[in-house]
Amino acid sequence: MTVTLLSRDGCAACARAADELARICAEEGVDLEVVDVDAAAADGDVGLRAEFGDRLPVILLDGEEHGYWEVDEARLRADLARR
Repeated sequence: MTVTLLSRDGCAACARAADELARICAEEGVDLEVVDVDAAAADGDVGLRAEFGDRLPVILLDGEEHGYWEVDEARLRADLARR
């Protein structure tokens, strides 16, 4: 199981989400991956920025969208427990 944070450099909301997710994932024993959509686009993967770039930060759970703009900790923990 992997939690992925889609973010971009200089995004204060993304930095807050990264801190929250790092704490939650450590406590739950889950991997956290952080992907900068602008860096991915510069490397040729424009799909993430095109799909999610206007509502960052976006949280994915095993590749599926779980939420955006802020971390819903209770919901995330509940969904992690179900998997």
